[in-house]
Amino acid sequence: MAKRLFDLTLVITTAPLWLTVAIVVGCFVFFKLGKPIIFSQKRPGLNGKIFRMAKFRTMENALDDNGISLPDSERLTSFGNKLRSLSLDEFPGLWNVLKGDMSLVGPRPLLVEYLPLYNKEQARRHNARPGITGWAQVNGRNAISWEEKFMLDVWYVENQSFWLDIKIIFLTVKKVFFKEGISAEGEVTMHKFTGSDA
Repeated sequence: MAKRLFDLTLVITTAPLWLTVAIVVGCFVFFKLGKPIIFSQKRPGLNGKIFRMAKFRTMENALDDNGISLPDSERLTSFGNKLRSLSLDEFPGLWNVLKGDMSLVGPRPLLVEYLPLYNKEQARRHNARPGITGWAQVNGRNAISWEEKFMLDVWYVENQSFWLDIKIIFLTVKKVFFKEGISAEGEVTMHKFTGSDA
């Protein structure tokens, strides 16, 4: 309850600031990429409950001759990459925080298709409400392996506290400012998780 109260207090009190930024970014997305400006996708939340996560769209809706989406590397624009590097695409996620689907800090919500691929230890990342940012994001973001990321997520679940959340928020600002760990090496985003050996 204390964590939820902290989320609501911070999001509501800073609403004039982040709503202004979100409106400006939304206008740029509309003029650069067209409609829709919001990308919505099902993600697993607390205890694996599915919800729809919202982000600003960063990719073009480009399809191949068979109507299948082109690879991320071909659809991600320089404008979209800039949004990601500054984490501006995450602002619509604050609506998910207000709704209670997400927290400001927690393991990042990943794809629903990954659910059956987690081992028992990795699945513990869903014992906490997913976050806009998290312990894995300030300790490598997309530049570390999936196994390292899940280990950090589970560590957060076991050690979460008010002061740890404050630390992660401040470290997130630092990471965004210095644009650290935005992508995995040789990737424009993060390669897909296909399961762990153990």
